[in-house]
Amino acid sequence: MNRIEFIVATAIILFIAFALGWFANWLVTRATRVTKAEIGELDRMAQALHEAEETRDQAITYLQQREAEITNQLSQTEAELRAAMDGLRDARREAEELRSQLRG
Repeated sequence: MNRIEFIVATAIILFIAFALGWFANWLVTRATRVTKAEIGELDRMAQALHEAEETRDQAITYLQQREAEITNQLSQTEAELRAAMDGLRDARREAEELRSQLRG
């Protein structure tokens, strides 16, 4: 291979490498290009997600407060039930004592 053939072969190889690099760059740019419309849509989606998270947090807070209220009401109702049962037990005992006194 003489000098001219070597230079031409090297030039062809370098041109092919340049063409492949340019084509690869074009493909990457085309695949990753984000338009202003897409950025606007991403901003709207981010805002909607933020609002949904705030709504979720408010709902969780409301449910926790409601759960605390219901638990408190349940405790009060159970205490009232215990007091009523104790009163009923005492009333039955008194009634039984009065019956035994009347019979005896």
